[in-house]
Amino acid sequence: MDEQKFNLERFIKAQKDDYAIALSEIKQGRKSSHWIWYIFPQLDGLGRSTQAQYYSISGLDEAVAYYHHPILGARLKEISTALLELETDDSVKVLGKIDALKLKSSMTLFNYAAPHEDIYQKVLDKFYAGEKDTATLKLLCHFSEK
Repeated sequence: MDEQKFNLERFIKAQKDDYAIALSEIKQGRKSSHWIWYIFPQLDGLGRSTQAQYYSISGLDEAVAYYHHPILGARLKEISTALLELETDDSVKVLGKIDALKLKSSMTLFNYAAPHEDIYQKVLDKFYAGEKDTATLKLLCHFSEK
């Protein structure tokens, strides 16, 4: 039901060929292709590009559905674990400046969507000294007021 309600299939289709590439690049410590939007999605209202808007998460309910999806949730956890296994704690070195910001936003979102799951906070701790993305927090507050 949630999968159809939120069109999570768009992520499955996008990740079909690119998830293995994304995971490999993360394990090698350097992102070199274009997949950030559908591997580490962020809230609607943060990205301006067509890709960012298409793969944006509409709110906390969709983030929870994404996390609980058997494929998407498992992949997010796996690739987040791969980040934690890197020797570096420099997200810009791994992802580049812009995508490092997107990762911070995504990890902040999923930290709230799955509060019992500590992996997303661990990524924030490792790469951002525990700091959450303020724009994501503001949007989460805005969405919860609706």
